[in-house]
Amino acid sequence: MTYGIANLSIVSLRVEPLDTTELLSQVLYGDVFKVIERRKKWSKIRLEFDRCEGWIDNNQYLEIPESDYNSLIDCAQRLSADLIEFIQDANDELLTIPLGSSLAALNFLNHSFDGNCISGVQPKSNLINTAFMYRNAPYLWGGKTPFGIDAAGFTQMVYKLNGYELFRAVEQQAKQGEALSFIEESEAGDLAFFDNNEGQIVHVGIIMPDNYIIHAHGKVRIDRLDHSGIYNSDVKMHTHKLRVIKKVI
Repeated sequence: MTYGIANLSIVSLRVEPLDTTELLSQVLYGDVFKVIERRKKWSKIRLEFDRCEGWIDNNQYLEIPESDYNSLIDCAQRLSADLIEFIQDANDELLTIPLGSSLAALNFLNHSFDGNCISGVQPKSNLINTAFMYRNAPYLWGGKTPFGIDAAGFTQMVYKLNGYELFRAVEQQAKQGEALSFIEESEAGDLAFFDNNEGQIVHVGIIMPDNYIIHAHGKVRIDRLDHSGIYNSDVKMHTHKLRVIKKVI
């Protein structure tokens, strides 16, 4: 088994080993993973954090020994806490990193960082404050950063920054936690899931106080939430049909 770490800011994780195929997710600076298949140009990887699997360019990661991989996953989680920050390498060159990048491997990579970081489990009440940091981020299928993010990537990163784990895909997240019967039972930070006409769960957002929700739809935005779903005041209609509310923490 081969192991790797992302030593660049944002690496595309694709469905197939081609630059033109669908963006499945993104690998952020400091993320570690197992390499489960390696080809001439591409490697299929499994991320340690959420077990998401996909293909990345062989030129966009650094191979590491198993002992270092094990040491890094045992390290306490430290994540960058600003929208964008800088890493300085051994040659005094700067590398930009986005919100939520892992800082556990700074010493291993011989990089330095003097920005703000967050670690450990934060109070559930902090989830909404974190969610606001992504406000107006454009929607991007497969995205996980303030420069482009999808619905499940948004909820995953908000939870991750506060010390909680969510799976990457919306249908996987919908299987986590405890289902609530009514919106009135929910509290800020709980997750609301929405389905399409075929009953497939296709969207997720974070519940806010007073029947509001923050979610990624066109951009990360705040809308009204009721028993029918999400009501978008800009278009004056419901845009998503409520399926279930889950309390994960």
